[in-house]
Amino acid sequence: MDLGARVVVLPELFLPAYHPPTLAADPAGTDLVAADDGTVDDARLDPLRAVARDRAAVAVVGAAVRHPDGRRAISAVVVDRTGVARAAYDKQQLWGDERELFQPGRRGATLLLDDWRLGLGICYDGCFPEHGRAAAADGAHGYLCPSGYLAGSEHRRDLYYPARALDNTMFVVFANAVDGAAPWRFNGGAAVYDPQGRPLARGADTGEDVLVAVLDPAELAATRAAHFMLADRPAGPGSARGSLRA
Repeated sequence: MDLGARVVVLPELFLPAYHPPTLAADPAGTDLVAADDGTVDDARLDPLRAVARDRAAVAVVGAAVRHPDGRRAISAVVVDRTGVARAAYDKQQLWGDERELFQPGRRGATLLLDDWRLGLGICYDGCFPEHGRAAAADGAHGYLCPSGYLAGSEHRRDLYYPARALDNTMFVVFANAVDGAAPWRFNGGAAVYDPQGRPLARGADTGEDVLVAVLDPAELAATRAAHFMLADRPAGPGSARGSLRA
């Protein structure tokens, strides 16, 4: 935020760390507890709250959240410019062993920030074109994706998120965990993609990095004026299909 950012995106499960053995063994120590209105009051968020207030910026941080109905979710917690923290979005597509620890989210979410609409996704959500398309159909100009990609998945990491940008002519902000000990070693490569899927900023595969990029509304408008995927998308789930025997 010292670099002038208005929105800061941190990786998936950033607050407790993406370490399933610890998340399984100590849920009381790792989880935030959400109130009925979704707000979260936890001392671990105090540094982010203070900086958000001081810099009039918004932070999106990955966390494990326990909801009032008992559901445990992988969440994107949004700290607004007044320092209020809210469990804004729960990951809808759980990956692998996550299904043993968490329940999937029930709805998508769009963050409203001044004139910007920013869809929220978490890691595996972004592997599904439908998830990014749902955000774009809700008017999203950008798609924020806190993530945790393990070493060895670089080829998928580098395909999914620029594709979501180009599919929907929207900016994509991909924040990824990095390093750690096997088998929970993460591959970095955080990036910001323009609405044609080109990198505006890119981090290394190892070592912590902070990326800063400008999301230019003029670039968004020019891209959407030249590329019509959103306007031309089918009204329904897809075109009718037929089969033929070869």
